[in-house]
Amino acid sequence: MTEPFSVRVTVRGYETDVQGHLNQAVYLNYAEHARWTLLKAAGISQAELMGRSVGPVALETTIRYRSELLAGDEVDVTCEFEWGGGKTFRILQEVRKTDGTVAAEITAVGGMMDLKARKLVADPRELFKELTANPGLFGL
Repeated sequence: MTEPFSVRVTVRGYETDVQGHLNQAVYLNYAEHARWTLLKAAGISQAELMGRSVGPVALETTIRYRSELLAGDEVDVTCEFEWGGGKTFRILQEVRKTDGTVAAEITAVGGMMDLKARKLVADPRELFKELTANPGLFGL
């Protein structure tokens, strides 16, 4: 099994709370950053998505906090797609310290919206296959 896609992020001081921990909302920013970085690595731009009148939508996100993060910590944020048979897909992500300690697990349910019809596309897996020259990044 190959390692999931990941991007390295350094926790910045202004992202921490009064206790010195990474603020809970920032984990969502890190997860989103990793997802857009994966799309870019796969050759998919926001402009291309808009040109096709489609866009990714978040339907549900769950974060399980496992270990604190402090200013200056470096983390790798993974991104792995899990496909079912319907209009949605899951994205499994971990925020890992460089020593391997898991700081958070993030699970999201997403879809691809047809921006004209304002409905989810029927088969997001096929749309991703059309959009990318590197389907392996999406587990396809």
